[in-house]
Amino acid sequence: MNAFFAALWAEALKAYRSRVIGLSVAVATILPLVDGMFMLILKNPDRAKQMGLIGAKAQLVAGTATWPNFYYVLVMTGIAAAILFDFLAMWTFGREFSDHTVKELLALPTPRGTIVAAKFVLLAVWTQALALWIFGLGLVIGNAVDIPGGSAHLNLISFGIFMSVAFLNLLLVPWVGYIASLGRGYLPSMSWIIFTLASAQLLQVMGWGEWYPWAVPALVATIAGPQGGSIGVHSLVVVLVACVTGLAATFAWWRSADQAR
Repeated sequence: MNAFFAALWAEALKAYRSRVIGLSVAVATILPLVDGMFMLILKNPDRAKQMGLIGAKAQLVAGTATWPNFYYVLVMTGIAAAILFDFLAMWTFGREFSDHTVKELLALPTPRGTIVAAKFVLLAVWTQALALWIFGLGLVIGNAVDIPGGSAHLNLISFGIFMSVAFLNLLLVPWVGYIASLGRGYLPSMSWIIFTLASAQLLQVMGWGEWYPWAVPALVATIAGPQGGSIGVHSLVVVLVACVTGLAATFAWWRSADQAR
C-alpha cells in the first residue's frame, strides 16, 4: 500500500509540475461559458439574428432560454469532455515515452502494476473533479444569466445525468492508456481517439450505437433532452466490458514490457 501511495504521489507531482492541469481546467471552463452564451443569445433572439449569431446551435436548445434547455446543452458538453478525458489519458501514459522516462520507470523496484494503477486513479480523480467543476460553474453561470424554469429537483436530475455521462467516459479511458503504451507515444492514441469518435457517430446513425461502448455516453446524454431518451442495461454492460478489457490489456502490457528503445 505504501508503494501505491508513493506511485500516486509521483504521478500527481508530474501533473502538478506540468501545464496540463491548467490547460485542462481552462478547457473545462470554456464549456459552461459557451452554454451561458447560448442562453444570452436566446434571451435576445432579435439582437442575435441581427448579429448573425442565432442558427443551428439555437435549434439545439429548442429556441428558448430555460433551465431545462441550459442543462441539456450542459449535459451534451459531457461528450466534448470525453475528448478532454481521452487527451489526459494520452498524456498520462504517452509522456513517459516522449520524455524518455519509461526506461527509468520500468527499472524501478515498484511493481509495474502499481504504477499503472496509480496512473488510472489519478485520471479518475482528475477527470471527475473536472466534471464537477464544469457542472458547478454551469450552475453559477445559469444563475448569472437569470434564466427561468429552474428547480432543486431539476438540478438534482441533471447533475445525476451529467455525472453519469462523465463516469461512462471515464470507463472508456483505459483503452487510450493501452494504445498509448502499445504505440509508445501520443500519435497512436490520438489516432485511436479520432477513430472512436468517428465510429461512434457512424454506428449511432446506423442504429447500432447502443451496442458500441463509445457511443453509449452520448445516448445517456440524450435523456436530458427535450424529447427524453432511454438506454438498456446491455449498453451499460458493453461499456463495463470495454473498461475491464482495457484495464486488463494495459496492465498486461506494462507487466510484460521490455525496456523501451
